[in-house]
Amino acid sequence: MDLKELISGIAPLDEGAMEAAKRRWDSVAHPLGSLGLLERDIIRIAGITGSPEVDLGKKAVVVMCADNGVVAEGVTQTGQEVTAIVTENMSSGDTSVCRMARVAGAEVIPVDIGVARPVTGERILQRCVRRGTANMTRGPAMGREEAERAVLTGAELVGELKARGYRLLATGEMGIGNTTTSSAVVSVLLGRSPAEVTGRGAGLSTEGYHKKIRAIETAVEVNCPDPADALDVLYKVGGLDLAGLAGVFLGGAYHRVPVLIDGFISSAAALIAASLCPAAKGYMLASHASNEPAGRMVLEALGAAPFLYAEMCLGEGTGAVAVMPLLEMGAAVYREMCTFEATNIEAYQPLT
Repeated sequence: MDLKELISGIAPLDEGAMEAAKRRWDSVAHPLGSLGLLERDIIRIAGITGSPEVDLGKKAVVVMCADNGVVAEGVTQTGQEVTAIVTENMSSGDTSVCRMARVAGAEVIPVDIGVARPVTGERILQRCVRRGTANMTRGPAMGREEAERAVLTGAELVGELKARGYRLLATGEMGIGNTTTSSAVVSVLLGRSPAEVTGRGAGLSTEGYHKKIRAIETAVEVNCPDPADALDVLYKVGGLDLAGLAGVFLGGAYHRVPVLIDGFISSAAALIAASLCPAAKGYMLASHASNEPAGRMVLEALGAAPFLYAEMCLGEGTGAVAVMPLLEMGAAVYREMCTFEATNIEAYQPLT
C-alpha cells in the first residue's frame, strides 16, 4: 500500500453506530450528558469502530523512537545518546510511561523507527527507516521517500495490533530534539512564527532556548517547506518519530481503531496526519493539553477538546495513558449502568 491508497481508504465515522450509542447514553439512569467528554468520546469510539458495542479491553501505547540531527545546534540539554538509553529502558519497563501503563492496564510497545545507534531489547519493534535524521538547519532532515516509508510503517503497525486484539491505542515518542522538530512543523503548518510555538522542552536554559528558535528559523529558511504539502514539511523539518506517529493516526482511521493523542509532539504528528487527510481527525481522541506553548494551539487547530489540563509535558505517551482509566470508567457506565426504564425512574428529557 502507498500513501495515496492509505488516505483514499479512510472512510467517515459510522453515523448509525454513533446514533445508537447516543440513544444508549440517553437511556442510562443519569442526567442527560452529565458525563460530558466521557459520553462524547464513547460515542466517537462507536463511530470509529462501526459498532455501539464499545470494548476497550486490550490497550497499548505505541512509542516511536528516533533521533534528530538538529541536536548538533545545541537545542537540547542532554546528548543524543539518551534516546537509545531510554528506548532500551522502555523494553525493560524502566520509564515513566511503563509505570503508568501498568496502572492503566496497557502494554508499552517501543518502536525503533530511527534511533541513531542499533538498540536491543525483547520488546522493541525493529522498524528503523534510517539511523537518525540529518541536521535540518543544513538541508532536509530526510528524504521524501523515507518520510513516506516511516508514515506507512506506523499505519501498518496499527493493522498488526488490531489483528492481535488491541482496541485502543495511545501515541508516545522518545527522541532527543523532537520538541524542536515538532515546533518547526507546527510553525509551518499553522503559519505561526517559531517564537510563538517553541518552548524550553526538557529544561533548556535561556541561551539554549534562543538557540532552539534560531535553529527552527534557519531550518525553515534553508528548506522552504510548503505548508500546503504536509509530507514536504515532514521530510524537510520533521523527524522519523513524527512520521511514524502520523502513520499511527492515519492507520487508526484506516483500520478503524481509536487513537489517543498525547502531548505536543504527538499532537504535531496528528496535525501532519490531519493535513494529509482531514477525515482522519474524527478518529483521534485528545487526552491532555501539553504545557508546551503551542500545546493547546495545536489541539484547537485539530478541533480536539482534551480531558486533562495537568501541566504535563513529559511525553512518552504519559498523558494519553493517564486518560485510559477515565475512558474505561465511561465505558463501564455506558455498558453496565441500569436504564431509566429498569429503575422505574422517569427519563430525563432534553429541554429547549
